Amino acid sequence: MTIREVMNIVDGKVLVGEDRLDAPVDTACGSDLMSDVLAFVKEKTVLITGLINPHVVRTSEMLDITCIVFSRGKMPSEEILEMAEEVGIAVISSPLTTYTACGELYLHGLPGTKPKKPVTEGA
Repeated sequence: MTIREVMNIVDGKVLVGEDRLDAPVDTACGSDLMSDVLAFVKEKTVLITGLINPHVVRTSEMLDITCIVFSRGKMPSEEILEMAEEVGIAVISSPLTTYTACGELYLHGLPGTKPKKPVTEGA
């Protein structure tokens, strides 16, 4: 799947990365907890989140996340958009909830991520 296909499936609007819409994505992850993103995400992943702060971009950069989808129509600040542009991450805003966006992507064949290591009890 490509970022363009993701954008169409989640009825999104590209905020940054128009030139990267044909880049491939292999998996998706929906989370507002960046610690969970660190535990589950691999490269070429779409991150769907309602959390809007610079940590989302920093975490995404560390993990080579291809695209961030901000759910519920949330619009990040110019600072966040500039950070994403600098590191080459596409940013989309979607009117869908995180749950619905993840479900739609899954229904269209984009699998979720799997844990990098076994999840321990109480984690």
